[in-house]
Amino acid sequence: MGRRTGPDEIQRVETLARVFRHAAAIIIFIVAGTLVLDALGLSIAPILATAGVAGLAIGFGAQSLIKDYFTGFFLLVEDQIRQGDVVEIAGKAGLVEEVTLRYVRLRDSDGYVHFVPNGEIKLVSNRTRGFARAVIEVGVGYGTDIDQALAVMREVGQAMRADEKWSARVADEVEILGVERLDNSAVALRCQVKVMPPTEQLNVKREFQKRLKKAFGERGIEIPFPQLTVHLPSQK
Repeated sequence: MGRRTGPDEIQRVETLARVFRHAAAIIIFIVAGTLVLDALGLSIAPILATAGVAGLAIGFGAQSLIKDYFTGFFLLVEDQIRQGDVVEIAGKAGLVEEVTLRYVRLRDSDGYVHFVPNGEIKLVSNRTRGFARAVIEVGVGYGTDIDQALAVMREVGQAMRADEKWSARVADEVEILGVERLDNSAVALRCQVKVMPPTEQLNVKREFQKRLKKAFGERGIEIPFPQLTVHLPSQK
């Protein structure tokens, strides 16, 4: 495969550059402080020795902090998370607003901000890489012609691809998966649509469901609601 180019690669480079700028600033500050002390004629050997002992003591007491930095380094080098991605990590999902060697800052759909230490990240589910799939599931009545209902689902997908507003987001023909299961009051049908960019997944799903509801109504295809039949004993 060739080298990746485009907005995704630029976003990755910007994320890495920002983190390394922060790290370089800390190193420069330490080195500059050492040179200033040396220029003032102060011996830095005792300071370095003290710093070494203190660093060893802090290291034993800050293992989780060290773990955060190591994990954050590999998250960036392996390109698992970038600023602007929508991810799920450590039980939290949202938009990545900032990535550092120490933590990842997320903003969820409710607007809450979560700071997730990198050491707590065991699994990264990235929802904004390449493409996504909008999975649509709908229930129809047991008296419905299943082949007709599946054909209508395919027609809705074709109509969206032909629509100038949605054609750029629907990347391929709708994939009909068929009968998913037999519920108590409905036959569950499922299809899926390839979506690009992945952030449009929910928008495509909502539009598809709106069009499907209208198309089923025009064809007289029932979308049943849960029903309960009660049988009463006959009265003598």
